[in-house]
Order: sequence, then structure tokens, then C-alpha cells
Amino acid sequence: MKINTALILCAGFGKRLNPLTIQKPKPLLEVNDITLLENTINLIKNLNILNVKINSFHLKNQIKNFVSKKKFNLNIEIIEDGNVILDTGGGILNLIKESKEKNFIVFNPDTVWNLNYTKTIKEMQNFYFENQIQNLLMVVKKNKSFDKRFKGDFELKINQLSKEKINNYIFTGCQIINKDLFSSFKNTVFSISKIWDDLIKDNKLYGFESFNEFVHVTDLEIYNKLVKN
Repeated sequence: MKINTALILCAGFGKRLNPLTIQKPKPLLEVNDITLLENTINLIKNLNILNVKINSFHLKNQIKNFVSKKKFNLNIEIIEDGNVILDTGGGILNLIKESKEKNFIVFNPDTVWNLNYTKTIKEMQNFYFENQIQNLLMVVKKNKSFDKRFKGDFELKINQLSKEKINNYIFTGCQIINKDLFSSFKNTVFSISKIWDDLIKDNKLYGFESFNEFVHVTDLEIYNKLVKN
């Protein structure tokens, strides 16, 4: 089995990158002369995933025009959050609610993805289907992060995630999810962390460790460092 549809979350305001993101959405900022969004799409293409759904809200027409002009030779659908921004959980639900697919891979484009992640993601897919689970988050140890300020999101033990007083693993912005996780939610505003927290209570939130350097465009300070490098 394999994942057939990827989701890219592009609705956010990117306020920590103001003033850059007042006139340009965060996914269209460039690192190494390529936009964060195109970087993400290139990884998806390398995974041989042909269907992509992108959500949009802030400066949505720029996202739409960029994808239209680039002609990525993929089946890309842009779905607007609507009148209000739906947060990560609501945004994902809005993307998948009409889909016949059950399993999706989700990317946050503010991570600087590269093709070295291909192997890790293929291994993630295998683990996900072989273990018949409904979620799998790619995490990385804090010492692999370009931004050394991260406190950590989770602890990882034998592919199971928990939240402790000290957490040594960071969520990278890539996860595999099953549509059934959203069955109790209506199309409202909520964070994906609500689902994660519920899964942790049942010891059913799963993680997969990446050994790649983790580069995340956290804020203007980090972006400026990346552009100068």
C-alpha cells in the first residue's frame, strides 16, 4: 500500500516573519533561490505522489497564481479555508472531507525539505501500513535542529510519542494521518494538537525518527540566517 495524496498547509499568516509576510505568504518566501512551497512539491514529486491538496487563506491568490504558473505536472487542488482561518486541524479536515482516500501525508512548508527525506518518508509509509496505525509523526532530536531554541515537543520510545517535563524530540512538520481520526470533528477551527493530545492519552500517538538536519523557518531571525548562508 502507498499514500496517494499529499496535503500542504499554506493558510497561515506567518506573523513571526513580519514584515516579509505582510505582502507575501510564508510558503512563497525563498531559501536557496527556491520557494518553500516549490521545495515541498519537489519532495512530493520525488515520492511519486501525484495528487496534492493545498489549503489557503492569507494572500490566497498569490498561492493560486504561483501554482498555476509553475505547471508542476501534478494533480494540484487548492482549497480555501473559507471566511475564517481554520487552524491546522480544521484546515486538514477541510482538505480531506470530500476525498475518497483514507490515508494522507501532510507537510508544513515552513520546513526546508530536501530530497534526502525521500528514504525516511518511504520507510515511514512502510511502518504505517505494516503496523496498521492511524497516525505517524516524523520527529527529530533537538541537536539536529538548525534553530537551537526549540524546547522539544515529544519524547520518543519504540515509535511511541509522549509529552514529558523534558522533551528531546521536535515535530518536523511531516505526518501521515488516517481520515477516521477526524470523524468526531465538524468543520470547525481546531489545532491538530487536539487530536495528538487525545491519542497520547490512549498511548496511540506514534513517531518515526528522522536523522536529517532539521531546518525550519521559525521566524525572521532564522530566515535571515538561512538567506545569508
